Amino acid sequence: MKVGIFDSGLGGLTVVRSILDVLKGAELFYIADTKHAPYGEKSTEEILQYSLDITDYFLKNHHIDALIIACNTATSAAIATIRERYPQLIVIGTEPGVKPAIEQTQTGRVGVLATPATLKGEKYQQLVDTHAKTKNITLYEQACPGLVDQIEKGHIEHPKTQAMLEEWLAPMKEGGVDTIVLGCTHYPLVGEMIADIMEHRLSLIHTGEAIARRLLSLARQRGHLNYGETTLKLSATGTIDETIVHAILGREAAIETVAL
Repeated sequence: MKVGIFDSGLGGLTVVRSILDVLKGAELFYIADTKHAPYGEKSTEEILQYSLDITDYFLKNHHIDALIIACNTATSAAIATIRERYPQLIVIGTEPGVKPAIEQTQTGRVGVLATPATLKGEKYQQLVDTHAKTKNITLYEQACPGLVDQIEKGHIEHPKTQAMLEEWLAPMKEGGVDTIVLGCTHYPLVGEMIADIMEHRLSLIHTGEAIARRLLSLARQRGHLNYGETTLKLSATGTIDETIVHAILGREAAIETVAL
């Protein structure tokens, strides 16, 4: 099983980490499209083109069996087109965990942190329309422009990052939010800071584990036996902070530059 995984930067590595925990005997190829990051502030047309270019690269150079779009924004912009264009591929996207958040909340107050593009996207609106009506839910939606940039720079525990999050989380804290959807694969990297700022028992919902389980299920349907060593090859289209890569994955990993 050969699996291509991509995101605009480091965030998708939180998904890779979950896949490494469950998928055995596979070859994983990850591209951080740092040249075009952050996706959340680009147009839908631009994000679609980046996603198609990366998919073509994976198919041409690595002959992948499965594609993981480890980015909420790119999923919203590109997954339908990719599935239509490449019907032979297993294609798994990333979407905000609105459903599990609504199922888990005790107070009925749910926060959503996401990129501007994700909150405006049709997929997110469909999720809210479908699931928020199942219970008496108050949603606190917050776009987080600039947060991905801070994380990509390695400023995870930086005063500026803390100040940004404190401002965005203030209405959620005051409103008694007990469950927050991390609507970007980068955001688990500041999960501890979010929990500290909220200062009360809190559920943080992110989707890496669910994606890994779904991939394993679909791989097995195609005859994957799930034993043996799994390898990982990391690439980036621009600059990338290798120290954060190692911190996320808990292992040393060489990173090569690819031109896309």
